[in-house]
Order: sequence, then C-alpha cells, then structure tokens
Amino acid sequence: MVTFDHRDPGTPEQEWADSKALRVVPELDLEGVDRAVVFAAHPDDETLGAGGTVHRLIQNGAAVRVIVATLGEKSHPDSPTHTQESLSRVRHQEMAEAVGAITAGCVTPEYLALPDGGLTAEALAGPINDAVAWAAHGNQPLAVVTWVKDGHPDHEVLAEQVRQTAGAAAVRCVQYPIWWWHWGTPNKLPRGLVHVTLSDEDRDAKQQALEHHASQVRPLSDQPGDEVLLGPHILEHFERDREYFILAAPHQTPVFNRVHTESEDPWNVDSSRYEHRKRDVLTASLPRELYPRALDIGCSTGALTAQLAARVDVMTAVDASDVALDKARARLAERGLKNVQLRNAVLPEQWDPEWTGLDLIVVSEVGYFCSPEQWKELLTLCTKALSPDGHLVLCHWRHPIKDWPLDGDDVHREARRRRTLTRLVEHREADFEIDIYTRTRRGRA
Repeated sequence: MVTFDHRDPGTPEQEWADSKALRVVPELDLEGVDRAVVFAAHPDDETLGAGGTVHRLIQNGAAVRVIVATLGEKSHPDSPTHTQESLSRVRHQEMAEAVGAITAGCVTPEYLALPDGGLTAEALAGPINDAVAWAAHGNQPLAVVTWVKDGHPDHEVLAEQVRQTAGAAAVRCVQYPIWWWHWGTPNKLPRGLVHVTLSDEDRDAKQQALEHHASQVRPLSDQPGDEVLLGPHILEHFERDREYFILAAPHQTPVFNRVHTESEDPWNVDSSRYEHRKRDVLTASLPRELYPRALDIGCSTGALTAQLAARVDVMTAVDASDVALDKARARLAERGLKNVQLRNAVLPEQWDPEWTGLDLIVVSEVGYFCSPEQWKELLTLCTKALSPDGHLVLCHWRHPIKDWPLDGDDVHREARRRRTLTRLVEHREADFEIDIYTRTRRGRA
C-alpha cells in the first residue's frame, strides 16, 4: 500500500517530461470506438486520468457512460467545516459539473454511492456487469478504469473487477494511472503503456472540468484539516498534451473464440509463407530428433501441432478457444495423427499439475496474449515442468501486437532474465525470433 504526504513533491514533472522512453510510447487506437464506459473510484479520477480522452470520444460521436463508485467523502477526516455527509453532497454536484464539462453536457454521471476506502468486488460486480454488457453491444467497445497497480486500494479493487468483467465480455480495457505519477519513476514504465494525444479543445475541456472539482483542487477553508488535496505538484502531471493508459490483457477465451468463428483461418497458417517458414525453422531448430512427452501451448488450429507430432511420442496441445480446438481436431484426424490430446485451458490459471517431467514445451505466438504477470507465472510453470534435459521453445512475431500489453521482444526478454534457464538455440530475424532453453544445472551461472 502506498500512502501520500501532500507536502511530498514526488517525482517532479520535469523528470517525466525529459523521459525519452515516455516520448516513444505508442498511441492508443480510438478509431471506431462507438461505446465507452468510464469508471472512477472517486470524483476527479475520471477527469485527471481520462478527461481529455472522454472529450475526444464524445467529439467522435461515441456513446459514453461515466460511473463513479464512491463520493470520496473520507478525504478530509479532520475537517472542521465539513462532515462526510456534507462533503458527499458537494462532491456529487462537482462531479456532475465536471462530467458535463468534458462531455459537452451530453453525459450525467452515475453514482454507486459505495463507501470511500471500502470498495469490494462483491459490491461492484452487479453495476460493472451491467455497464460492460451495455458497452459490449458496440462495434468497438472500450472500458476505461483506474490502474490496478496505482497504490490506492479503491483504485485497485475497481480496476481488477472491471478488467475481469471486460475481458470475459471481449471488451477492450485500458487503465489510467493517477498516483503512479507521484510515486513512480520514468526509468521503469509499466508494460503496455499507451497514450492519447490531446487537442487544445480536449485540454481546455479537461481544465474546465478540474476547476469544477473545487473541493479537490482548492482548500475547503483556511483552517487546519481543510488543506488542498491536489496541489500544483500533483496537478502538473495532468496538464500534458497526452493522457496515458495501461492496456489490460483481455480474457483469451471470448477473444479467440470470436477470432476463430469470424475466419476459417484467422492467422493464415495454411497460406502464409511466413507461417510455413516459421514452423519449418522451429522444427529444424529442435536439438533432438524425438521427444517422448511434449506440451504445445496455444495450438490454435493445430498447424504447428501436426508438424511437431511427427517428432513426439505423446503430446498435449492446449488452447483457450473451443472453436480453435475443433479445427485442430479436424486437422489431426485428417492426417491420421493419434498421439495428440487436445485440452481447453486458459493458462497460466488452469495449468494442470500433472504436466511434469516434460521433454518438450513449445510456446509459439502466445506469450504476448498474457499480462506481464501472467507471462512471468507461465514461464515459471513451464520451467518447473521440464525434465532435467527437456527443452522449452519460445517463438514469437517481433512486430507490435495491437491492444495487448506485451510484444514478442518483451516475452523473450523476460525469459533471458531467468537464471533458471540456459539458452541453447537463438534464431532472430526481422519477423520472428526463436529461443530454445533447458533448465540451468546446479553450479551453472
């Protein structure tokens, strides 16, 4: 848990402004977004973190809902002039005026009136489910929420519930940091950071909205206990011509069921020269001719699975999509391959503890469909599941992966950091890279 001293200047804005890494963060694609639901834990979160973006969405013709979970009534526990009840009434009105400013009067905020500092998944589940279901009826729906690692418990509980719900509904989810600008550092940016460039009109609307949050940006009075919450050293982080968001990893099952339903061959595995070459290079790079037991993670329609099956006695192939697995099953049957068991599972959450002592584990074109935390966990599970002489194969596309927090270079970089893994094979070219590892033996660096 992070706590904040209002007198602590935190990381100076100039240090962020000088960050080269921050300047090359990719742009969030808002093209075609026709429904967006914006969640705030407290009044002012929506304006600080996403006010300019909300204004942009409204100007683009999107339908937008803004939902605030609490009224931030515990912000001044020692106030001599305001009770929690009176401050709730003030914040209610300020929120309405601020949202009106960033939406040109088109949107009235929705108030859940949950306890400040006491948000729970149980209390949030119903309203979030309803709002995300509304957004899901759009063509390019978007859910916007506080960041799950922002350092405030309400921000984190709200973010995690929205992430899970949006992911299950195949609604793209982005999270905006608030307090991270205060305690974070420019030399360690979150994976999946993207930005929205704000026009002068977007920034003006955001500034007007902030002025309406008067009980946050100005002292309640000149008496002790009524000090300003958001002083200039905090507000300066939100005066940029950009707003920043962290991509949340969608739930793989609904996303890939839809992808495989809309197209018979969504990745062009049967027609693309890239796909054929990648599979040929991968199988040619395997250090052994035959592997007794293998695991293929993210098998999709089974093109690589079928090619690997000729080098394996018994193999399990896993995918999050039932639709993809049906196509893989048909491919394997057509080729008469009976040494492959197909399993539906979302990894790492549904990792089977019986997957141990494996001679070969292949993770091809799937690592970047995890969140950074999920990928770290999956990599650990794979390492532990290898036999002493087993091989872990990583193969990934090297270009940007739209709407997912990782790319291929991120995936392989994390593996290279592991002291528990020793790299045996390295192949890198413009479009893809392949690394093959074995478990590090004791005494090896």
